[in-house]
Amino acid sequence: MIGIKSYGVYVPKLRMSRQGIYQAMGWFAPTLIGAAKGERSMCNWDEDSITMAVSAASSALFKKDKQGVDSLLFASTTLPFADRQNAGIIRTALNLKEECMTQDVTGSQRAGVSAVISAINAAKSKNKDVLVVASDSRRAKPGSVYEMYFGDGAASLLIGQGDDIIAEFVDSYSISVDFNEHLRGTGKDFDYFWEERWARDEGYLKFIPRAIMKLLEKTGISAKDVTKFIYPCVFARDHGKIGKIIGAEKEQIQDNLHSVMGESGCAHPLVMLTKVLEETKPGDILVVCGFGHGVDAICIKVTENITNYTPKYTFKECLENKKTIDNYARFLVYNKNLQPDLGLRGEEDLKTSLSVLYRNNKMIFGLVGGKCKKCGTVQFPKQDICVNPECKATHSQEEYEFSDKKAKIMSYTGDMLAASLDPPHKYGLIQFEGGGRMLADFTDCVLEDLAVGLEMEMVFRIRHCDDRRGFKQYFWKARPIVGAKKNE
Repeated sequence: MIGIKSYGVYVPKLRMSRQGIYQAMGWFAPTLIGAAKGERSMCNWDEDSITMAVSAASSALFKKDKQGVDSLLFASTTLPFADRQNAGIIRTALNLKEECMTQDVTGSQRAGVSAVISAINAAKSKNKDVLVVASDSRRAKPGSVYEMYFGDGAASLLIGQGDDIIAEFVDSYSISVDFNEHLRGTGKDFDYFWEERWARDEGYLKFIPRAIMKLLEKTGISAKDVTKFIYPCVFARDHGKIGKIIGAEKEQIQDNLHSVMGESGCAHPLVMLTKVLEETKPGDILVVCGFGHGVDAICIKVTENITNYTPKYTFKECLENKKTIDNYARFLVYNKNLQPDLGLRGEEDLKTSLSVLYRNNKMIFGLVGGKCKKCGTVQFPKQDICVNPECKATHSQEEYEFSDKKAKIMSYTGDMLAASLDPPHKYGLIQFEGGGRMLADFTDCVLEDLAVGLEMEMVFRIRHCDDRRGFKQYFWKARPIVGAKKNE
């Protein structure tokens, strides 16, 4: 049996109220009022497609053998680097083996589903596990309707063979067409869109039904036997029309999540799939489509293993862990559509030594420290001498991963003088479960959320951006665990 072994999803904590966008830009584009309902997910200033991908993939690998992953496919149309393998950064952050084959999959909004099909073919031929992660954080011009349509998010699937499959692969069908309802040229910040009628009538309403019906014909499954049809479409009315064309009832069509997060680019079909998998039962048949310059469609069947599977974070938990804002200026800053003055402290040269980064790759990207083989003491960073004063053994440390360890705050501060896009800059000393301490930046919180003893978890984030050289430096930060409360 081949199919999905596990899944993970990530939706940023921040949400931008669409009404907040309209209140700021309605003077310029009054027609935005028609789309000003609900909210869209948005990256924090220290998030991008790579950091979201690491979070989603970490959830998919929860309680799984990471060393068994043979390949990693990263699908995105918003890759932070044009000539640096983004998937390689993710592999290092996840502490997967160096022999893991990595590849960026891009160039289309169906790249996420395309990567799944490639992963299935690879798992068939090699009988090895393949990790697929799709993530997008698309920018839109201020005052455009797509500023409301878009949302940020990521999803990940572990594909392989075995008796632990939660959703068995049935078949796939693909259409490749150079149909352009939108495009983004090299070096451009924003997508260029053709008129919506063209996208609806000649795009969504023709290609998605064609691919689904061809897939059902290929599998011998009728539309009425499918539990859920999962496909993206930013136009609510046309999303329902697609269902009517293929002969599906309303309850068979998965909601496009527009009101709660917007559309997360090439990750969106997989994000929608994770929501459905949380609600399915054994025997359910699912059809998933990715749309963009054609269609990739797959059919899967849920197995008995779904009843015993629990991801690290469910889609529901991701949605509930949120902070809604209506501050449009903050939204623009975080989306790099507005450049604030960080003062003299923001003029520091942030050049990264690539040789130092390479030599300390596991420590910086993987948050790998050391554990003394003689006394068992763990420490970060890993050093030649054990930090235990009663041991002080030399060259006795083996690698020890901290990224999946919980921690508690020992001390903290908020620095209003530091250059920060989320002032005050919050950081402090944390103590890991099982030992080990480090000074860490705090994210996804306000100063009032913090307290000594508060439980924290580690997340992979942007440490700083070197805009002069087009380089982002990543590191791990601490954020409050969902549901964690201050000690009274």
